[in-house]
Amino acid sequence: MSVLNRYFGVMENGKVKIRGLEVRRRDTPGFIFDAQTEMINILASADNSAELYRKIPEALKVLKAYRQRLLNGEVPISDLIVTKHMSKQPKNYKQHVSQVIVAQQLSNQGVEVHAGNNVKFLFTHFEDKRYERRVKAMQLIEKGVTPDAKKYLLLLYASTANLLSFSGYTTKKVYDAIKGQQQKILQ
Repeated sequence: MSVLNRYFGVMENGKVKIRGLEVRRRDTPGFIFDAQTEMINILASADNSAELYRKIPEALKVLKAYRQRLLNGEVPISDLIVTKHMSKQPKNYKQHVSQVIVAQQLSNQGVEVHAGNNVKFLFTHFEDKRYERRVKAMQLIEKGVTPDAKKYLLLLYASTANLLSFSGYTTKKVYDAIKGQQQKILQ
C-alpha cells in the first residue's frame, strides 16, 4: 500500500498542515512557492469537500496569472533562483545534474564547492545539448540573462498538479486546463 506523501489539510482550528508539496521544499524558487501558497490559501478556505472541488477553477486562475507574469517577463530573477544541496563532491556525480553544472561554473571562476554546500542558480536553456548552458550560477548572472520560461512553466504546472492531485490532475491535465481557459477567452 502506498503512503500519501503529498497533501495539505485544514484542521478544525484553521491551521493548514502541508506535507510533500513544493512549499515545503528548500529548493523551490520563490515564484513557485508564492503561486502554490496562493492556491493553497484558496483551497483551504473551503468548508467541505464539495466546496473544495468548486474552488479548483479559482486556483487555476491563480496559476494562469502567475503564468502570464512569467511570460510577460514580470518575474524578478531573484524569484526564479533554485537552491540545490550538494550531497557529495561534485566530481563524484555521474550525471550532469544542475548543481554539478553550477559547481563547475563556480570552480572555473576560482570558487570551491564541496559536499554539504548549497548552490543557487537560474535555469537558462534547460534542454540545450551543451549541458553547461542549461543553468547559470547565481553569482555569475549578468544583466540580460534570460530565464528558460518553458522550464519554469513546467515547474509551475507540476507544482499545481501536485497540489490538485486529489482531484486527478496531472501536469498534462493542468496544462490542458489552462490551454482550454485561454481558448475560451479568445472565442
